[in-house]
Amino acid sequence: MSTVKEKLIENLIGEEKISQSKITIVGTGAVGMACAICILLKDLADELALVDVAVDKLKGETMDLQHGSLFFNTPKITSGKDYSVSANSKLVIVTAGARQQEGESRLSLVQRNVNIMKSIIPTIVHHSPDCKMLIVSNPVDILTYVVWKLSGLPATRVIGSGCNLDSARFRYLIGEKLGVHPTSCHGWIIGEHGDSSVPLWSGVNVAGVALKSLDPKLGTDSDKDQWKNIHKQVIESGYQIIKLKGYTSWAIGLSVTDLVGSILKNLRRVHPVSTMVKGLYGLKEEIFLSIPCVLGQNGISDIVKVNLNSEEEALFKKSADILWNIQKELVF
Repeated sequence: MSTVKEKLIENLIGEEKISQSKITIVGTGAVGMACAICILLKDLADELALVDVAVDKLKGETMDLQHGSLFFNTPKITSGKDYSVSANSKLVIVTAGARQQEGESRLSLVQRNVNIMKSIIPTIVHHSPDCKMLIVSNPVDILTYVVWKLSGLPATRVIGSGCNLDSARFRYLIGEKLGVHPTSCHGWIIGEHGDSSVPLWSGVNVAGVALKSLDPKLGTDSDKDQWKNIHKQVIESGYQIIKLKGYTSWAIGLSVTDLVGSILKNLRRVHPVSTMVKGLYGLKEEIFLSIPCVLGQNGISDIVKVNLNSEEEALFKKSADILWNIQKELVF
């Protein structure tokens, strides 16, 4: 007796099972799911795999996304507790980890999350040896270093989401102050994704007009317009959102998807992401910090050599020292 499917559809060729742009997201918490929905809405993957240890949550989130399949163009959404579901991923996004609590610094999270990385990274690489890894879990700079060490992958393929979000917040707040859309406001934050991040006021511009050329005191304590408060807001905004809603998610999901687009579409756009900075600006330790990087299909292909003024360089080195003092105590 023929089934309805057999009566309706006559198969002509066997299915090719190899995906060209498979993305795996590890962790289905608020951040992981914000990344998932943004990636689906941007049509960046031909297969999306979700991995988590919380089986019921994982199944529920997967079903919820699958039932929206009519509204996006990703033909396959899979999930599992077992990392075999992630096999042959082009890109693996790691959001798993202990969540930052109200009042807790990103750096105090570190040892808890190092132990989580030890349990997941080697298995991911086993199933997807050619993947790029995008680390989102905090403290992102130290964990990107840890993942690099655990994975055995070249540093160019282990990328921390870093200051991409900090710089987006920076540009939004500059735009808000000027009444201009953030895409037309250019400015960079480098260093740690956290309290010791470094705003590059010397490079802030709109339409090529450097704001410091209009007011040399811009971003300093003696600046009457108090532009320095914008960087303070950038640092505090994550803590503030956690206090108000319990966690941060949407802006991170959007920021990560911005990075995913540059990598999978080989756009070679420049992003402030966390990468190995040993040998730059006189740094001698194996530390990952955000600097402007060119992102494409091979991961980080180039870095942009920013000319830091003496104050910016001192702040960048201070950022490196803070991370190194924590990193050197890690056990993994």
